[in-house]
Amino acid sequence: MRFPPAFLDEIRDRVPISAVVGSRVSWDKRKTNSSRGDYWACCPFHGEKSPSFHCEDRKGRYHCFGCGVSGDHFRFLTELDGMSFPEAVERVADMAGIAMPQPDPEMEKRERHRASLHDVMEMATQFFQEKLQSSDGAKARAYLRERGLTPATQQAFRLGFIPEGRNALKEFLASKGVEKEQIEACGLVRHGPDIAVSYDWFRDRIMFPIPDSRGRIIAFGGRAMAQDALAKYMNSPDTELFHKGQVLYNFARARTAAQKVGTLIAVEGYMDVIALAQAGFEHAVAPLGTALTEDQLGLLWRVTSEPILCFDGDQAGQRAAWRAADLALPMVAAGKTVRFAMLPDGKDPDDLVRDGGPSAFQDVLADARPLADILWMRETQTATFDTPEKRAALEGRLREITSKIRDEDVRRHYQQEMQNRARDFFGASQRQGQYKARGQGGFQRGEGYRRSGGAAAPGRLAVSERLSRSTIVSRSSGMSVREAVITVSLINHPRLIDMDFDRAERLDLADADLKRLHGCVIDALAHGVAFEREPLIEAIVNAGLDDVLQKAILLVRRARLWFALEDAAFEDAKTGFEQALSLHLSRRTLHKELKAAEMALVSDYTEENYLHMLEIQSQIRETEATEALIEGFGLLSGRVGK
Repeated sequence: MRFPPAFLDEIRDRVPISAVVGSRVSWDKRKTNSSRGDYWACCPFHGEKSPSFHCEDRKGRYHCFGCGVSGDHFRFLTELDGMSFPEAVERVADMAGIAMPQPDPEMEKRERHRASLHDVMEMATQFFQEKLQSSDGAKARAYLRERGLTPATQQAFRLGFIPEGRNALKEFLASKGVEKEQIEACGLVRHGPDIAVSYDWFRDRIMFPIPDSRGRIIAFGGRAMAQDALAKYMNSPDTELFHKGQVLYNFARARTAAQKVGTLIAVEGYMDVIALAQAGFEHAVAPLGTALTEDQLGLLWRVTSEPILCFDGDQAGQRAAWRAADLALPMVAAGKTVRFAMLPDGKDPDDLVRDGGPSAFQDVLADARPLADILWMRETQTATFDTPEKRAALEGRLREITSKIRDEDVRRHYQQEMQNRARDFFGASQRQGQYKARGQGGFQRGEGYRRSGGAAAPGRLAVSERLSRSTIVSRSSGMSVREAVITVSLINHPRLIDMDFDRAERLDLADADLKRLHGCVIDALAHGVAFEREPLIEAIVNAGLDDVLQKAILLVRRARLWFALEDAAFEDAKTGFEQALSLHLSRRTLHKELKAAEMALVSDYTEENYLHMLEIQSQIRETEATEALIEGFGLLSGRVGK
């Protein structure tokens, strides 16, 4: 029986390949990273003692680095269990909860028809590419040069051109034996009862082929060359192959690139995607001329748990960000959210990388804000809250917004977060004698919203002066010394990771750069790099993160926390690392508990709740002693790393 490709794709998408393979192997706990869908085991196809069999849910593939076998869900079952292909398909379909298709001659006929349409779209793509390189395409080539796109980039994205005239493409395809009905079904011509003779859909435009998730061309975008064109950009109409709201431009290429960086970036247009790819950001995609849809957001979440949505910094960009926030909010869940990166006003990604280079765009990504920040900014950035009624109205809107979250646990945490922000904001604003929201010039937190430093909000534990000056909790150039100490210790002394791989792998860091550095280290170790410093440094350099490592080391040296450095004895490194990690974990946990205790006291003012809050405050003060011990370990001993 021949199965429709769409059916095979659907059951592969619904069933992680680890679920198929996991019934026959035992995953290696040290190398496996289940949160990223990355699994390792001893190969079931050949005998071995160390795990070299790799399985990736995002790719839907397995590969053994020992014997070389590789494949997908169906090949695993046919080769290991000896099933026939139909039996393997039936097994996976049953796991997916999808009924097997019945033999349908009409369906097979439609599949052959779709395959023929893909062939026509490929012929059209080649025609556009040839026209771009011909004398007809001189003006288009000049435009692409002015936009800074190299010939290699143009070829990689298969850019093309269609000249003026009503029938250039239609006549070419007809000369190749393509039937009129196929040309119309592909959306390449305008036709209908009111059009006596069909004519080309695109004319005098630079052409952007739009691939599907398997890399097959299913539609085109066209950029007008004429200054007075009614539509600067236009897409193919919806067809049997193409539904605009269900496709992301560059998705197939970006999905592969995302395996290295761990996320996807959604920008606004074709040129943004292409310019970013040329600048090294190959994990960018774009919706096709419309606001992001629920289907497109679902595509992003199939690849990464936290895609970055990038918008222009002007008012139109902010409105687009608000719409995207409203779209995502009901669907967020543990391990499934979004971040928002706002560009400087008047700049798009193409402009930014041309004027400031890749680092300028990397800075924008590093400042990406979580969804909670975006919602808070929208509700507070321009309003005033000078009466109890207005403050109550804000709290009511926040409750209404967060009530839309379907996941009960996430909804509860969002409601608590917004209550905390409102209390902090009103408390700080009251001491300043006003209730006016700050931060209208972009996604900067208002002065009234302070999590640490400065005066504490009513009912909050004030940070001591000594602790606020402490090197272990202070920040330099945006990087936490404490987190830098922990990360540098792991890199200089990898045996620390080997001692407790699970704890090291799940380390929760707030700094985006250190989080990338930590991820690179864990990924390198999970892929067979020995637990030694030199191979780790090499992996970090190859990943382009050497500058982050050097910045972290410099920060550690300035703090004179010598135990984290390369020359420290392992026992000293172990003692200092455990103390730094203990402080890190204690502070993060205790402050979360303090928020919950304060909320409980507000909602139910009892002696028991009050004493519980005091107990947590006391525990937080105790962490200062640990912090002082760590500083003394580095500063008072006189042993400073070179």
